[in-house]
Amino acid sequence: MTTEPAETTLSPAAEADLDVPPASPAPTDALWVERTGNRTYSGHSARGAHVLIGPASEGAVFTPGELLKIALAACAGMSTDRTFARRLGDDYQVTIRVEGDKLVEEDRYPRITGTYDIDLSALDDGQRERLVTVAERAIDKACTVGRTVKAGAEVEYLFQPEGAGPVLESDV
Repeated sequence: MTTEPAETTLSPAAEADLDVPPASPAPTDALWVERTGNRTYSGHSARGAHVLIGPASEGAVFTPGELLKIALAACAGMSTDRTFARRLGDDYQVTIRVEGDKLVEEDRYPRITGTYDIDLSALDDGQRERLVTVAERAIDKACTVGRTVKAGAEVEYLFQPEGAGPVLESDV
């Protein structure tokens, strides 16, 4: 079902506030990777999701850097879903391409760019500009992955003695 673009008198910031779903707690389901071979892993969630991870030379696997980029693109898409659906209809189509060259010397991505491939031809120039502004604000407000990457996150790894199993908190 496609709808006519909605006209609004709200500011782009107020529109973004309407479109952004309220923050929800992060799932507490366990996440883990298991080694499957030389530099290859299988990532899992307690909900049953599964992804193969390894170097590009292994073929049909995602590299960790690719997963980071995909997470950014998916998070941006989820953050703008209401924004675009409200103006383009629930059946709108979008592909978000994501890329970023790696600085091999520093082993990091200095810039990651997501590009929305979306048909906005039904909108006039002013509507299109306003929609893009609202979408950008929605991403800034609701994309947890992007907000984390931009702000920087502390990362810590703990190593358990062999065979110790998972650390469990006691209810006592």
